[in-house]
Amino acid sequence: MADYPSPFAGARAVCGITGKVNRDPARPVDAELIARMKRCMAHRGPDDDGDYIVAPAGFGFQRLAIIDLSTGHQPMTNEDDSAVIIFNGEIYNFPELRDQLMALGHRFKTRSDTETILHGYEQWGTAVAERLRGMFAFAIFDHKTGALYMARDRAGKKPLYYARLRPGAPDESLVFASEMKSLLADPSVERRVDPAALNHYFSYQYVPHPWTIFEGVKKLPPAHWLTWRAGQLRVECYWRLEYEPKRRISEEQAIEETLEQVDEAVRIRLMSEVPLGCFLSGGIDSSAVVAMMRRHIAGDLKTFSIGFREEKFNELPYARRAAKQFETHHEEFIVEPRALECLGALAWHFDEPFADSSAIPTYYLSKMTRRYVTVALNGDGGDESFAGYTRYKGFPAFNRYGNIPRVLRRMADAPLAFAAEMFPRSAGAELLSYVNSISLECPEKLYVQSMIYFREYQKRRLFSPQYRTVLNEAEGDSEMLTMSLMNDGVARELIDKMMYSDIRLYLPGALLPKVDRMTMAVSLEGRSPFLDHKLMEFAARLPAGLKFRDSTLKYLLKKALLRFFPADFLDRPKTGFGAPIGEWFRGELLPLAQEYLIGGKARGRGYFDTDYVGRMLTQHLDGSQNHSNRLWALIMFEAWCRTFLDRPDPLAGPITV
Repeated sequence: MADYPSPFAGARAVCGITGKVNRDPARPVDAELIARMKRCMAHRGPDDDGDYIVAPAGFGFQRLAIIDLSTGHQPMTNEDDSAVIIFNGEIYNFPELRDQLMALGHRFKTRSDTETILHGYEQWGTAVAERLRGMFAFAIFDHKTGALYMARDRAGKKPLYYARLRPGAPDESLVFASEMKSLLADPSVERRVDPAALNHYFSYQYVPHPWTIFEGVKKLPPAHWLTWRAGQLRVECYWRLEYEPKRRISEEQAIEETLEQVDEAVRIRLMSEVPLGCFLSGGIDSSAVVAMMRRHIAGDLKTFSIGFREEKFNELPYARRAAKQFETHHEEFIVEPRALECLGALAWHFDEPFADSSAIPTYYLSKMTRRYVTVALNGDGGDESFAGYTRYKGFPAFNRYGNIPRVLRRMADAPLAFAAEMFPRSAGAELLSYVNSISLECPEKLYVQSMIYFREYQKRRLFSPQYRTVLNEAEGDSEMLTMSLMNDGVARELIDKMMYSDIRLYLPGALLPKVDRMTMAVSLEGRSPFLDHKLMEFAARLPAGLKFRDSTLKYLLKKALLRFFPADFLDRPKTGFGAPIGEWFRGELLPLAQEYLIGGKARGRGYFDTDYVGRMLTQHLDGSQNHSNRLWALIMFEAWCRTFLDRPDPLAGPITV
């Protein structure tokens, strides 16, 4: 083993990108606007910046240098300056692609993955995205054709927002950026809350692609490319995960191939000329990554963990065991209620309402990690490919209720719904009506409900009467969105359908934005080996019974890891990475909750029935219902409103809480 592998070196462009292209080929882009758009996300790349202003395009770039620190400046042009690229990400197979392109006659000025993409576009056109292995979001403007081409990686690790301004008009333009706040630096981008997006937010705790919280602003979906030329916009999918046909493979062979796939995905992500470490939650996935890293790193290996005083949220003992076993230099941080001082930072960095409470520990974990390293690997994606979420096991309480004869449950449905309407203050009547109605649904519908926080009957009471009318006119059925993903034909087994819907919706909507925004907030690069698309394709084609067997989550992965960890380390309940906000609401968080939920500013916005919100808070405090996630979603929405609706300047930074 070497201290660090030394594969083909080349500039890596972990950063923020932004730009604007005018439809009129003679109309230049305002250089000061590009400068403002860059400054809005300078945290994504403090080591270097650049811009390119040649009519009709203006590109801006902020770089966090990881490899080949002296080169790789962007924006970058081709040999005759007819095309320009800005790129955010890392391409792990670029040496092979570079060799292919050189053999085809392309001449390179650098040893960078950025230039490889640009020459790949010259050679293969938009299909260049299909050849890339890694994480990426990039934009290319082709002066010869007048076309703007943008693409995003398969899993959606790197973000990309865009908006068409004045579509159809002679002065039409398209703006794009890694973060939405950069788009808001352009005064032409309007801030009108999209009712459909707001509806989805209170369903999922995040706004799924292609929506954003603002009308007219979109997210480019994962595994899609976009072309815009002469005012004509096309968005196309270039990859999707296939679960069929299943491979015929023995358990022993599957174990060996799983280890090979995970090891390779980790190995190619160890390329770095700056300090490198790993997030170590103590869970199976991050522990597996550390085990594979130790195969290739003989010297100092740094690991980082976060914990809580509340024992049921704390996996630090397991993280310490893994760190001790692999002899890592291990650092820990304990999050306490005062950590909610970061509320303003969360609202500002996410750009949109975002209510996954695990963003809190992720933020503090990233801050601690950045003191020691610039790159950190993580275990994200293992649950979605190898069946790791507890919800994949089903819902015992619903199953027991389902033992009641279906005819009796159907007969009780209308009376229970009537009782819930007649006694709106009764948490028990409300819950019983919901449990009875959902028990009549198919397994897919039951799974969808497990992913939704504010259910339809709750949203009907949450929103104010006047805003309810607006929502009724908007297209945005969250249940149908998830159901359509589960039943679009790529997967047949229920467990595969559940994993596929999470890969398409939850992963790019919640998990990946959380890690991207919180690491980039402190200029830290995160790498996710389990989201390597080759590994994901391998896992998808495995028989479902190898991933989930005998009620054992991650059956195959646990079997494979027995050669690294004892059985008691692997066979334990999943803890997750959430924060104990439910307990915090009853303590130090209560004054803030009262202000942000039912205070004057919140009441004045007109979105919600604040009496219902107040009732939810009371029910949570007296223990009659657990509304912790719903209350947190409302608090984060109010924090977002104060950050982006109440203040016109996106450069104003986080609010003070």
